[in-house]
Amino acid sequence: IPQGKFVALVGESGGGKSTLASLLPRFYDLKNGKITIGNISIQDFSRKALMNKISFVFQNQSLFKESIFENIRKSKPNATEEEVLNACKQAQCLDVIEKLPNGIHTVVSGKGIYLSGGEQQRILLARAFLKNAPILILDEATAFTDPENEKMIQEAFRRLMKNKTTLMIAHRLSSVVDADRIMVMEEGKIVEMGTHDNFSF
Repeated sequence: IPQGKFVALVGESGGGKSTLASLLPRFYDLKNGKITIGNISIQDFSRKALMNKISFVFQNQSLFKESIFENIRKSKPNATEEEVLNACKQAQCLDVIEKLPNGIHTVVSGKGIYLSGGEQQRILLARAFLKNAPILILDEATAFTDPENEKMIQEAFRRLMKNKTTLMIAHRLSSVVDADRIMVMEEGKIVEMGTHDNFSF
């Protein structure tokens, strides 16, 4: 994947997309072959150094039972409130936070506090904006959101992906129209490669 480019993995569930993406942060270690970042093998990075280079947004992520401020700061523990709020603005979730009783200091899953899956996803996106890592992995990140939240998340994605090397996993070709390269996976193998214009719906 060339630096700064957007590459998409598409295919049916169970085809190996998430497993392939999980090799990059070493959630699984390779048995064969090699993955490098800037010509350096990922095996030669410390876990911390490798994690500093990668941000993730997954479909099944959830927020911790603590304040939104602390949830977002997981990606940068020394971040100021101003930095966190700026990340929220970038992730288009200020409207979610402003309606909560204690704003950014509201505890998630606290008494009477309910956030939809799409609202939680936008807050998780703020975590990725705050971290600002050069490599981005997006795994079915809009799979369970309603149309209104999906539109806002897609807009935030475009902003987040700017000047970053992005690997996006998706079921639908329509969600990866802007990809520089689309790779189709079946049964653990890349079987086709091209751009959106090469594929028919």
